Amino acid sequence: MQRTKDDGGWTMRTGLGALALAAATTAWAQGPGGGPPRRAPRAHTVTASAGAPRLAPADRRPPGASEVSIEVVGDRRVIRTNGLPAHGVGPFPGPGNPNPIAPQERELRVPAEPEPAGRVTPLGMHDFGVAVNGVPFDPGAAEWYLGDRAGGWQYEPLSGALALGLDASHAHVQPTGAYHYHGLPTLLLEELGVAPDAHSPLVGWAADGFPIYALYGHADPDDPTSPVRALRPSYRLKEGDRPDGEGQPGGAHDGTFVADHEYVAGLGDLDECNGRFGVTPEFPDGTYAYFLTEAWPVVPRAYRGTPSTDFLRRPPPGGSRPARRR
Repeated sequence: MQRTKDDGGWTMRTGLGALALAAATTAWAQGPGGGPPRRAPRAHTVTASAGAPRLAPADRRPPGASEVSIEVVGDRRVIRTNGLPAHGVGPFPGPGNPNPIAPQERELRVPAEPEPAGRVTPLGMHDFGVAVNGVPFDPGAAEWYLGDRAGGWQYEPLSGALALGLDASHAHVQPTGAYHYHGLPTLLLEELGVAPDAHSPLVGWAADGFPIYALYGHADPDDPTSPVRALRPSYRLKEGDRPDGEGQPGGAHDGTFVADHEYVAGLGDLDECNGRFGVTPEFPDGTYAYFLTEAWPVVPRAYRGTPSTDFLRRPPPGGSRPARRR
């Protein structure tokens, strides 16, 4: 890794740009080859958070066995998955989400020995990474205030402002049938034995190849004998109110929208990518690692390394993108 250690911890040798929280726009006016136009985004007018989403019980069985393999081939870590978890899932289709779960045969390749990039890469409208059970982490939602993708007011799916039909693992289903986590994968963390008295086990891999952990890490990231505690992100809600002019939602920054949050360096334990350098059980010599957290952003919204293009979401062959992506 291109980093050096000083009294303040690990220091990057390359400079890092500021995180841009605006979501990348992936809307198409037409499908590939001039296919039929996709339906315009829904014109939501909600401007206040409900505090937390209502979660459906995950008491249904997935439509098949979970299949996942992860191996290093040459300089790549190759993840093959059908996208189905072994744990229970919510009622899909169900209230807030009309899509049934379907297997998703995918082969994803990430660097086996990733390096930090010269700048942070914001997460666009695609998967941040994949859990060890092969289910994607996809924190964003294609839902905007007034349906205006260019307006910058993308809804935060964990705010509860919109009913998105999430289950107990903060997951639901794409129109393609892809089951995916928007927040903490509660039942997976139970399966892995994540607990506050031990450093988190490996939970997944980010698209740039760095590992993903959940909730708990060493108080001193460089000392594996230091106490374990819940790690804190360095984001907070902005003060004051949002703009309230034409096309603007107004109201207090309460977490309804992604843009209600701001990064403050040093506020918590983690950087703008919700990660840090340090030692972990799988990497005793140290690595950069991402952490899922209780507080926002929960799932990271930016990359420290260079994400693999295998995680970009592409439209289905021969037509436009699905009309509803959440």
